[in-house]
Amino acid sequence: MSIRLMTIDDYKKVYKLWMSCAGMGLNNLDDSIEGIEKFLKRNPDTCFVAEVDNNIVGVIIVGNDGRRGYIYHTAVNPQYRKQGIAKSLVDTAMEALQKHGINKAALVVFDRNEVGNDFWEKMGFIVRDDLVYRNKALAEIIRIDT
Repeated sequence: MSIRLMTIDDYKKVYKLWMSCAGMGLNNLDDSIEGIEKFLKRNPDTCFVAEVDNNIVGVIIVGNDGRRGYIYHTAVNPQYRKQGIAKSLVDTAMEALQKHGINKAALVVFDRNEVGNDFWEKMGFIVRDDLVYRNKALAEIIRIDT
């Protein structure tokens, strides 16, 4: 297994991987090829794919606002889980954030995504009961939940 930076050329394979994983929350704007291309341009060295035999089996996309890193759309092909791929992707992304002077990271996981929530807890991410997550769409967004 190898990990490398994600490029826009990986989009079709990555999108297919996201769609194959239960618990993903995608949408038609941010997760379109144009949306991901914009994200990668803004975050060129914090988004990674994991490959086995030249096949993409895992992905993590991460950005930051100068203070905190934000983890989005972490996924590993179900056939390749329990092999340390997700942990390696997270560790690689956290190291990339630290190179930018970022000292904390956050993420949102659907409550129903038990596999994801268990994983993030094992990775040391705590639930913040003192916060209320709020969201406002600035454009019409169509959700694509898996």
